[in-house]
Amino acid sequence: MPGWYGEGDRVVEICSDTAVWRHAGMPVVPIRWVLLRDPGKRFDPQALLCTDPAQEPLQIVRWFVQRWQLEVTFREVRDHLGVETQRQWSDKAIARTTPCLLGLFSVIALMGARLDCQAGIKVSVSAWYHKKRPTFADTLAAVRREIWSRQGFIMSRQTADTAKLSPALREGIAYALCHAA
Repeated sequence: MPGWYGEGDRVVEICSDTAVWRHAGMPVVPIRWVLLRDPGKRFDPQALLCTDPAQEPLQIVRWFVQRWQLEVTFREVRDHLGVETQRQWSDKAIARTTPCLLGLFSVIALMGARLDCQAGIKVSVSAWYHKKRPTFADTLAAVRREIWSRQGFIMSRQTADTAKLSPALREGIAYALCHAA
């Protein structure tokens, strides 16, 4: 399977056939089922279902792998931009704000890509998880920092009397605030 969750090629075993899906009071729906198994046992066997029985099993597995990017996007929008918070419990609020927040996600991703090309985005590190690429949280912090620095929030006027923090400490505080905001 090419392009397995951004890791490159992965060998998986699949078995597929067609069946019907029955639900009380509903018409019978033909489906294609695909059983997916990793011979290396790095993930549990999974069953995939598709309502188009004419689809090829490999295509169904490709769609399954591609859906991860979309799920990660929705998780990031929930965690960092507030989709599905208490403010959005009404249908009208969801219809108003969700498209704006998804648009904001796209704007931040585009601004982050430009920043990454210019100077590189710092990848936050933790003791338990090493990341090769910046996450949305890293990108959001970098965009915040860029906006704040252009508005003059990072540095106040410098005089001999006001420079009480070392540049390294000021930088560390600004970095932490960009992630915490």
